[in-house]
Amino acid sequence: MSHRIAKRHEYQALEDEDLDSGSTSRLSTSSNSPILPKADVDEFEEDDALQGDGDGNTFDTDGLETFYEPVEGYEGAHRYDPKYRWNISDEHKVVRKIDKWICTWVCLMFFALQLDRGNIQQALSDNMLPDLGLTTNDYNYGQAIFYTSFLLAELPSQLISKWIGPDRWIPIQMVVWSLIASMQAFLQGRKSFYLCRALIGVIEGGFIPDNILYLSYFYTGAELPTRLSYFWVSSQLTNITSAFFAYGLLHLRGVHGIAGWRWLFGLEGLLTGAIGVLSFFYLPPSPTQTASRFRGKSWFSAHEEKIMVNRILRDDPSKGGMHNRQALTLSMVKDCLTDWHMLPIYLLAVSFQIPTNPLTAYLTLQLREIGFSTFETNLLTIPAYLLFIAQLLFWTQVAERWNQRFLVGLVSQIWALPLLVILEWLPGDANQWVKYTLTVLLVGHPYVHAILVAIVSRNAGTVRTRTVASALYNMFVQASAIIGQNIYRDEDRPMYRKGNKVLIAVCICNFAFFIGARVFYISVNRRRAKIWGGMSLDEKREYLATTKDRGNKRLNFRFAY
Repeated sequence: MSHRIAKRHEYQALEDEDLDSGSTSRLSTSSNSPILPKADVDEFEEDDALQGDGDGNTFDTDGLETFYEPVEGYEGAHRYDPKYRWNISDEHKVVRKIDKWICTWVCLMFFALQLDRGNIQQALSDNMLPDLGLTTNDYNYGQAIFYTSFLLAELPSQLISKWIGPDRWIPIQMVVWSLIASMQAFLQGRKSFYLCRALIGVIEGGFIPDNILYLSYFYTGAELPTRLSYFWVSSQLTNITSAFFAYGLLHLRGVHGIAGWRWLFGLEGLLTGAIGVLSFFYLPPSPTQTASRFRGKSWFSAHEEKIMVNRILRDDPSKGGMHNRQALTLSMVKDCLTDWHMLPIYLLAVSFQIPTNPLTAYLTLQLREIGFSTFETNLLTIPAYLLFIAQLLFWTQVAERWNQRFLVGLVSQIWALPLLVILEWLPGDANQWVKYTLTVLLVGHPYVHAILVAIVSRNAGTVRTRTVASALYNMFVQASAIIGQNIYRDEDRPMYRKGNKVLIAVCICNFAFFIGARVFYISVNRRRAKIWGGMSLDEKREYLATTKDRGNKRLNFRFAY
């Protein structure tokens, strides 16, 4: 709550014309401006309007309520009340209920995604490639097809989600991809392998930003990074769970003359399909639409719904600028695609995971190559995933606590670089446990994806930009996966000397990218603060009343870094 109070104090300083005497430094290090423009509405927010803090206080200046009124059709409009007050304990209870009913189920759905997306690694440990007559390079091409399809589907999927609602679109995705994933049990060769990877990629593409958009309806900007970290924790818990699943299902090899990896694909696909069907009935459209025949009476009281709606809009008024069944126009999409202020984050999305991607993608193959059996391999992946989870949760919390996101993100490269150097110079006859330890440490690296995704959401500034930017960011992440999947080549086995040199070079470049992104946003914030601080109160009002700048283009918007 102190973070919100600090925001109020920063913007009270605007009225006092005190930016040039100390407020500038606070603004330049804050996550972003608490005064965000309402998306796609020709209204303005006065510079002296203050967002409510955690104790339920509303705007400190009367007469500005109309500037924050949600658009017609906004699902929480009937609960909007700029004068509404509540106490901190009530808000904490509401957030805990949101975690219980919403975040937990989103994590379960992500479990389903990762189960069908990641079980190919367990299948590899059961001689899937030899059974299908495929090489490592064929596998690389299949994964490249998957990620390319996934990438190309990101933006269209996000636009569909914004049009019909993520509560409808996400379950549709889950059911369709689970059917295709189950059909992998009938693969016969290279062509069928490529086709299935393409279809799964097309349907799964957009699932992650769709869920991020959905979570943004319920959580404030400060709460979202932690929930996103839970999102990816569920992913790694899936890897651990699937290792045990694989241990049992792969033992079915030979039953009815069917290979173990075929049982794996078929049965796990049916499980995720069941979760998708339940999600059709479970997911509520918004915080104020939780009552249904399946869900029963509303999960929240009228008081709690008012807390949810008003705290979200006071944290980010732009969320009231569109309702959750409102599609983006072509002109909106064009504006979002040309938002150059988001480019540093997109650049990081392409590169930050590459140094650890090949080891992660080839984890089971690497363990098989250094001498472990099929069943030992699947169990030995678990320590890597546990380390990954611990680092994900720890560094996400550190980034929010220190309010330093790109510097914390740099830790991922500081961790990877010496390990890659050791791996590159390791003798080919090194002990298998030494190789295993290096592999575990690289796979269990500090995962800063949740931090960067939250930066995208914060720096977007409007619902429309957030919708498109989340998809674009994930598209670049998938491009990174395509690149990473093709760094380790068949001809470079078993030590992948050439591939490791490439990973080291990319890791060094990432140092410049993380530091450069931070410097870029600091410089933009300082320049804006200088201009804004040099304006009189009347000039600020005139700017806000007449400017055509939207979202993160406004002079009083501050970027997170």
